[in-house]
This record gives sequence, structure tokens and C-alpha cells, in this order.
Amino acid sequence: MINIGIIGGSGYTAGELIRILMFHPNAKLDFVYSTTNAGKPLSYAHHDLLGDIEMNFTDTVNPNVDVVFLCLGHGKSISFLENNHFSDITKIIDLGNDFRLNKDKDFNGKSFVYGLPELNKSEIKNAQFIANPGCFATAIQLALLPLAKHNLLTADVHINATTGSTGAGVTPSETTHFSWRSNNMSHYKAFNHQHLGEINQSVNQLQTAYTNELIFVPNRGDFARGIFATLYTTIDESLEDVLAKYQDFYKDQPFVTVTTTDINMKQVVQTNKCIISLMKKGNRLLITSVIDNLTKGASGQAIQNMNLMFGLDESMGLHLKPSGF
Repeated sequence: MINIGIIGGSGYTAGELIRILMFHPNAKLDFVYSTTNAGKPLSYAHHDLLGDIEMNFTDTVNPNVDVVFLCLGHGKSISFLENNHFSDITKIIDLGNDFRLNKDKDFNGKSFVYGLPELNKSEIKNAQFIANPGCFATAIQLALLPLAKHNLLTADVHINATTGSTGAGVTPSETTHFSWRSNNMSHYKAFNHQHLGEINQSVNQLQTAYTNELIFVPNRGDFARGIFATLYTTIDESLEDVLAKYQDFYKDQPFVTVTTTDINMKQVVQTNKCIISLMKKGNRLLITSVIDNLTKGASGQAIQNMNLMFGLDESMGLHLKPSGF
């Protein structure tokens, strides 16, 4: 069994980790760390866990667990690791953005591998430290990587993506409050969202000569979870040729499905799946990519990485049912 610790246990990503790990056949949850809720049951913060798991939050860290997930929010993992030390064999999976960029991947003798399995699977299998990708970044990268592999990105890419309120974290704010979010929609961080750095990095990993712009407008949606992303760019190849390249790129990836039919977000919500749809009009290629921001965009992908790091089937514990209709 893999002995597991979770740091920052009160948030949405930690709750999603707990829900999946409870039923993972090779996982044993050792501790869930939360200074604000220490001594309280996990169901105090994650109400749906009532009756499913008898465990309390703790403010004590077991430094000898096999793997620890950091769910601390962006920019907080570095300070935590500076003040808390784990064994030499403990694997670390960071769900924040502290180590995602190549310029930030090395820290205190640790070198973090960017944890997008569809891009870096062999490196993840041999890694001790993983920087889990961002949610928007996951949906957008999976939409673009097959084109980058074949050097087909020759123009700007226009991206419009909408995410649920859980993407903003568990602490309420004006734009996550129900009375503001309900029957409402808005964009934010247009053209300069923080995930653009890791998206460009991965695109350039496959197509080093790509110098055009990813023009990204992120939106806040009137729903709790999920990401619906649409991208378009100019491609001269036929839809049939592009589809064949996508299907070949993802043929050994258990969580990515490519289609030419219309898709919707409920097909992936509460799963670790990404579904990509392709269509063309003239020389314009439209790519639609849908994921669950908490699962494939965060905790599910983190567990997928854990499986790879411990030599398990990467889909172990991740055969999850979508919300449906």
C-alpha cells in the first residue's frame, strides 16, 4: 500500500483527493494536515464525506509517508517545504504553481518534473517530485499538443475557456459568491492569465520554432465545476488528416478521447477524462476541449501521476462516472 499525506486538507482539491483515494485499491491515507481544522473530522470541511471515512484533520506531519500531496494554494508550497522536511524517499506532488515553469523547477536540491502525463509520461515514472499542471493549462495543452508535435501551429491561436466557481478555491470572494455568480458571466485576466507560461512551455517543448501568440480569454461560468474551452487557428491540412494525427498522439492515453461530434461538459464532470472535438471550416480549425477542473485539472491528474510514479496502471482508482444528464 502507498502511505499518503495531504497538506492543506480543507480546500476543494484536497477534498477531491480524499474522495478518490478512499476507493483506490493501493492507497492508504495516513494524515490530512490542516492547522485551521486540526482535531475536527474530515466531514467538517468536506460534508459529503460524512459516514464514509472516520479520520480527523491534524496539525502534525508524518515525514515518512511514501507520497505527500501539497494543496496549499499558489505560492505557498515553497514556504511550507522550507519549514517542513520529509524523508529522502518521500515523493512530493505539488498542486500549486510554484514549480511548474522550467525556471522554477529546482528548489533546495529537488527538481520538479512537469506532471502532464500525455506529454512527460516517461519522466514522471522516474520522478520523485512533480509539479501538477494547472486546470486551464491542462485543457488547453491537450487541445494543442498534437498540432505542435507535427509543427502545424503556424499562426496565432485564439482561446476562449470558461471554468466553474471551484476553480477560484474554497475561500469565498465577491466573484465566487452565489448571488454574484448565479445568472452571471464575466471574463478575467484576459490575455495574461498565469497558465499561459506553462502552456507556451509545453507547446515549445514539441514545436520549438513556434513564436506566434496564444490569445487567451478566461471566463467565470455560472456552474461549480468543469472547463469548456474552444480554440481556433488556421490549418491547411484536411480535417481527416488532423483527426488522424490527434488519434495517433493519444492512442496510448487512457483519459483522452478525440471525436468530430459535438461534445459537452457533463460528459467529463466528476471524471479524469478529457474529450476533444475537432471541426473545420475552410482553413480554420476549431478545437473544443472539456475537462473537470478539480479532477483531470487537479486532483485526478495528481493521482494519475502518483500511479505512474509507483509503477501502477495510471488509471488505477480513476474509473469514475461522469455526472451525465
